Amino acid sequence: METRFLDTFLLVAELGSLAEASRRLGITPAAVAQRMQALEDDVGVPLLTRVGRRVRPTDTGHAIIEKSRRILAEVRDLRSLANADLPSGELRLGAITTALTGLLPSALHDVFASMPLVEVFLLPGPSTDLYQRLIDRDIDAAIIVKPPFSIPKTLEWELLRAERLVLVAPTDCQGKNPHELLKTRPFIRYDRNNWGGRLADEYLQRQGLKPAERLELDSLEAISVMVANGLGVSLVPDWARPWPEGLNLAVLELPVPFPPREVGMLWPRSSPSRRLTGIVLDALKRSQTAIGP
Repeated sequence: METRFLDTFLLVAELGSLAEASRRLGITPAAVAQRMQALEDDVGVPLLTRVGRRVRPTDTGHAIIEKSRRILAEVRDLRSLANADLPSGELRLGAITTALTGLLPSALHDVFASMPLVEVFLLPGPSTDLYQRLIDRDIDAAIIVKPPFSIPKTLEWELLRAERLVLVAPTDCQGKNPHELLKTRPFIRYDRNNWGGRLADEYLQRQGLKPAERLELDSLEAISVMVANGLGVSLVPDWARPWPEGLNLAVLELPVPFPPREVGMLWPRSSPSRRLTGIVLDALKRSQTAIGP
């Protein structure tokens, strides 16, 4: 039984879709289906069943999910221990979208150029989901927004970026009062289910602002495109470049100081992947120093 088959099964079970799992893994849906068939042949019973356009685990599939997670975590631990003298092995790293585009490319270029035996599996997602994946040991580390609660002592946190809140608006709003724009223009809200979105919501509440909400989105890139097309204004963190190209936006400073969105790396204190985590973390810090805020 190949561990990548178990890996794929867990992803399909979580997403409920072979097509979505194929996009996450960068392989074809047919390859995902082949892996699932091979795993079911090994186990001897069906692990997935189709319900409409979705798939879900069978009773047997549900029964092996937790065991599969433990097996994969132990395999990763063994690989790290076996290569203790060399910078090699795979790091399973979760990352929010803005870290995938703004923080990781330069850092990973440095890692792969100097340490070709290091592999990184990237799992994109919102901070809330990636935090839980880290707790469940599905991933080794995560680049996320700092949780709005005390971080457990079993985890380590290092800040990479502090991103101030700004108002993004169409270019004809350049130089105008941000609070007046929030009162008079349609509002595109950064999803309150995201920890960064909660910061924006808290700012509005503290200032007693109740804008006329038009949309609520969980993608900062999509919000910026909507604003550039004149659909409203939005309160967002000044996330790491690049932003979508060709946008005509006014980025306005807020008149009242407010805590920033903090983006950093989170990982378990006791993990055989600590060395690989440290290698990627050091590269991220060097990249941030070279690029600046």
